[in-house]
Amino acid sequence: MGNTVVAECLVNVLNNKETVLHTFPVSVRASEPDPSDTKFEAKALSAAAHAQLVPAGELENLSARMHVSRSGPVTPYGDSHDVLMETKIDLDRIVRERAYLLWEQEGCPEGRAEEYWRRAHEQRLRERAYRIWEQEGRPEGQADRHWNWTRGFEEV
Repeated sequence: MGNTVVAECLVNVLNNKETVLHTFPVSVRASEPDPSDTKFEAKALSAAAHAQLVPAGELENLSARMHVSRSGPVTPYGDSHDVLMETKIDLDRIVRERAYLLWEQEGCPEGRAEEYWRRAHEQRLRERAYRIWEQEGRPEGQADRHWNWTRGFEEV
């Protein structure tokens, strides 16, 4: 990855009445240390469209802005998308714990840490893709589309 910087922020998605519909954790890669808010906001709007927060005809009425917390911990708004609301830090922690568990289950073999991390990461992304597919009503023949979208979204 070289000099690639990964930045993470919470972004609110709002309707045309300026009501926050959902807050997404968004990660972007950038060559500069301070990526613009526009990159975060665009990715949040993409996530909102995929999560079908509103009917397709109303997507153009959505806007996004950086989340600002006035007090307390900064956490996503709402929890109906639980597994989809993981931040990059949460995802890395879950993958690391799962990779360790897989390694232990297979007798702690030496020199295969990267293999276990890749397997754990794919398992978690597949869980996320499955949740999106479920939330869309389990459309027949669409599982691959959800998997590809989830993988692409994680590649930032």
